[in-house]
Amino acid sequence: MNIIGIIPARYASTRFPGKPLAMINGKSMIQRVYEQVSLANTISEIIVATDDERIESHVKSFGGNVCMTSLKHNSGTERCFEVIETIKNNEFDVVVNIQGDEPYINPTQIDLLTSIFTKNEIEIATLIKKINHYEDLLNPNIVKVIRDIHHKAIYFSRLPIPYFRGTNQHDWINKNEYYKHIGIYAYRTSTLKNIVSLPLSSLEKAESLEQLRWIENGYSIYTAITEFESIAVDTPDDLEKLINQ
Repeated sequence: MNIIGIIPARYASTRFPGKPLAMINGKSMIQRVYEQVSLANTISEIIVATDDERIESHVKSFGGNVCMTSLKHNSGTERCFEVIETIKNNEFDVVVNIQGDEPYINPTQIDLLTSIFTKNEIEIATLIKKINHYEDLLNPNIVKVIRDIHHKAIYFSRLPIPYFRGTNQHDWINKNEYYKHIGIYAYRTSTLKNIVSLPLSSLEKAESLEQLRWIENGYSIYTAITEFESIAVDTPDDLEKLINQ
């Protein structure tokens, strides 16, 4: 199976402009992500998808592959699709969308994600991790997910799901297994081409989660449980914590 890893990297982040170029102990964030992805056993090629010439120039300076993409994209998924459209003689079976703000992503997570595609019916896959703390369960910035017995996601929400009837909310974490979404996706190339053309859905608008658009349109998202969770850098404060940990 031929698998490409694409790392979307915008410059104009509201909370942290120029984030991909931020330095972490002598290397930029985007270089660290690139190098971690290169350690995955299942990735055939890596491309950074950016909308800024400064990022493009920097990626080229450390020998990385980079593709300039539109400023108008609303998501990393759309940026990944543009990259795929620009590749001549595209023979990639699966596209992995890798967060550009997780400089220490574990390569084994990428291999775990791509291993889900051993069955032909798999269209989209993602990772989840067990929630062990009550505070995480109630945090709307931590997306929760429930799945069926076949490991397909049923729903994603910013609220705790499921609601545990007849039990004090503080005890839910001890009464039921809850999972958080780890924001890395893989799609079959044919599926990626289809989902980017879907209109914004009502569930996506409500929760501000693009994966709900796919579920609402009948696409299955298969999940695998990971024990790892790398630190995402959303703000300069997050960067300071990462450097000083």
